[in-house]
Amino acid sequence: MSSSIALSDLHLSRVGDELVLGQSNIDATTATPKDKRVLVVGGGVTGLTSAWALLDAGYKVTVISERWANFEQRITSQIAGALWEYPPAVCGKHTDVISLHHSKRWAMTSYRNFEHLQDIFASDESVKHGVKMTMSNFFFDKKMEDTVEAGHLAKFQETLTRKEASLKGVRRDTAIISEHAINQQANVVDAYQLIAPAIDTDKYMFFLYDVVTSKGGILETRKINGDLLNQEQDLLDEYEASAIINATGVNAHETAGDESVYPLRGALVRVVNDGKRFPKVTDALAVTHDDTYGTPEDMVFIVPRNDNILILGGLVQPKEWELDLTLESPEIVRMRERCNNFVPGLENAEYDPDAPLVQGLRPFRGSNVRVERELRQRADGKTSTIVHSYGQGGSGFSLSYGCAGDVLDLVQEIEDGVAPMKMSVIMKAKAEAQAQLAVPVA
Repeated sequence: MSSSIALSDLHLSRVGDELVLGQSNIDATTATPKDKRVLVVGGGVTGLTSAWALLDAGYKVTVISERWANFEQRITSQIAGALWEYPPAVCGKHTDVISLHHSKRWAMTSYRNFEHLQDIFASDESVKHGVKMTMSNFFFDKKMEDTVEAGHLAKFQETLTRKEASLKGVRRDTAIISEHAINQQANVVDAYQLIAPAIDTDKYMFFLYDVVTSKGGILETRKINGDLLNQEQDLLDEYEASAIINATGVNAHETAGDESVYPLRGALVRVVNDGKRFPKVTDALAVTHDDTYGTPEDMVFIVPRNDNILILGGLVQPKEWELDLTLESPEIVRMRERCNNFVPGLENAEYDPDAPLVQGLRPFRGSNVRVERELRQRADGKTSTIVHSYGQGGSGFSLSYGCAGDVLDLVQEIEDGVAPMKMSVIMKAKAEAQAQLAVPVA
């Protein structure tokens, strides 16, 4: 690939059910500009990726957010673990098979785009996108066959058998445990690995910011209070917009009037990973848990953030709104000890002097990720032009491109005058149609 590609040349195109990353000067057709503006509320990974997709589809875009990525007070997207995971993810929730099916498609769209992004800039180190395809290892304290209800075995087998998955480096082998010198006292007996995107969230969020602005996107610092539906027409008039994207994360409990939205507080310890105090960790290492509603004390999350920083986690605390944890907090001390006990020598690690501890609120929702149009009617009787994309939980990066593709489709529906429909209904219809096509003819 050319090392001189400009950020504005990166191009997202809708191809079937896939949002595909390419280069506008090589393999993408520039969309016809539309005389329409879309207002995106939320400046995290979901909002900015949606803005990028809309810009490449020819829309004018304004993104408003209370805060943007920064080093002084990191936003939630910067604090994310950002290790891509095939659904169902560790910090993910699905109440039905249709939702899970949807998330798998979203995740694979993101996987391919992250992989292609790294390939595009493989010879150009000046572009700091922060994406690195990394060997990711998942460990279990029981054989996967003995935990059928947890779904680990089915999930692993699907990564091997789904044609559309195309995951790289998938391998199950107990030798993975010894290859990574895992402490025998950790009591893990099974493991599998695959190559997955691991993302330096600081770099990537600044990269997204630059991509959106390079394409003419306008970014405005502003806080929106209250239900968007109650102020929809005023916002449309003020920004001369034809649609609004709600990508406000955990704040959707207010902006969407969705009482099922709640935070899952998480925190990461950051340590220096230069190989001086302990053997440098180059692969991602994770011990997962199965209940996102408890406060598990068995989760281990050890991932290289970049060449010099290693992040240690993880913490899962439902409905905790305050970001008041410290390195001395009992749950943080226990989290660090779990990681130390997993990898010998890690107890010698030095804290990152710039940010030893980061914490944030994963945006969860009582009934699945929500990517759909507003179903409530406006007070004036008109059909709403709001499109929601929130509730991704701990999978914001893993689902980002896939969700953005569906946001684009829903905005097109508004433009075409199509009535809104629940996403679960749409997915059920698609699943039934696919099942009928798969029935062999006698």
